[in-house]
Amino acid sequence: MLEGMKLIGAGAATIALAGAAIGIGNVFSSLIQSVARNPSLAKQLFGYAILGFALTEAIALFMMAFLILFVF
Repeated sequence: MLEGMKLIGAGAATIALAGAAIGIGNVFSSLIQSVARNPSLAKQLFGYAILGFALTEAIALFMMAFLILFVF
């Protein structure tokens, strides 16, 4: 029974990873909007977008690491 509850919890936590995908989408949609407003800052804004992508993805990777560590 405990094993089944662990797997249900793992499934629920995996659904939360959709939040990371939404966050990445927000980062790049904001990049597109910002470049459309001020094209001269495209290079600088791209650097900020990559930083935002990396931080958002790191949260998802840490979540998966904890999931693997504590469930399996």
